[in-house]
Amino acid sequence: MQTIFSTAAVKGKDRFRLWQDFVQDRVGPIEQAHLSADPFDGLVEALDIGPLRLTRVVESAVQSRVTPATLRRRDEPGSLFILIQEAGVSMSAQEDRAAIQRTGDIMVLGSRPNVHVAGRRDAMLVLELPRERLEVMLGSSRLFTALTIEGNRPATALATAFIQDLVRLGEKLDPDSAARMATIATDLIIAGIADRLAREVPSPLHGTVVVQRAKAYIEAHLGDPTLDPRRLAEGVGVSLRRLQELFHDQGRHIADWIWQRRLEVAAERLTDPGTRHLTIATLAYGCGFSSAAHFARRFRARYAMTPREYRDAGGQPAS
Repeated sequence: MQTIFSTAAVKGKDRFRLWQDFVQDRVGPIEQAHLSADPFDGLVEALDIGPLRLTRVVESAVQSRVTPATLRRRDEPGSLFILIQEAGVSMSAQEDRAAIQRTGDIMVLGSRPNVHVAGRRDAMLVLELPRERLEVMLGSSRLFTALTIEGNRPATALATAFIQDLVRLGEKLDPDSAARMATIATDLIIAGIADRLAREVPSPLHGTVVVQRAKAYIEAHLGDPTLDPRRLAEGVGVSLRRLQELFHDQGRHIADWIWQRRLEVAAERLTDPGTRHLTIATLAYGCGFSSAAHFARRFRARYAMTPREYRDAGGQPAS
């Protein structure tokens, strides 16, 4: 990662003031207070991997507060911030929930009023992701912001290990590989959050959480041609009848959602430069279709174009 700010060479009395100025420029309007009489230390490193923006923040004893007033002066309210604790202990609060974050834990903060308090030597890796991408899979971000996603959970450990390796090797990736790895990192984060939501969820939200877990399972097994509603129900640990009821409550059918996601992913890959070398048949099999002919029929019904026409047109459906 590239160092973009450090207080190491700054006189003690000026460190926090310069840190505040930098954060305003980098993050946007935010209220900060230094909570210690000891000299402030701050370091920021950054790395972009495809569309994924990663920032490592090392800071000592700082309270950061996002208020309605500061939010009104921000340009991008549609982001969620994934906080991976690398060292120290911090606390975050949003809406009516507050949680402690220890080394290895993950937490999500939304672009809504919140408070984050860093410990005496706090190191955190921050990923900025589109809120819509996570909410499609997990439901409203209010379900999982300021919720500790424990680092000792297998799903969390897989996500953090992959992202740390990505930080270490990211600069060596070509652009197409970087974009694909960024997608994998996002999917692993989603899986970790879904795993956390499956536990200790208030009963009125349980049905929503089961559906989001099912959607995350579909994303992870989209290329499996045997994936069907029955297999999905087994994968998330509920009866097929119950899962059908939960999908119907949201105005969906399980099979329709599976085919919709297969077609949407196939459409993305048809126009992805990194998969341009793949034949349409190979791409179809990779998205879970049993044959190229089956893929072509469903694709044309959805997009009013053949897969080849769609690829040649750069993803612009026929009007």
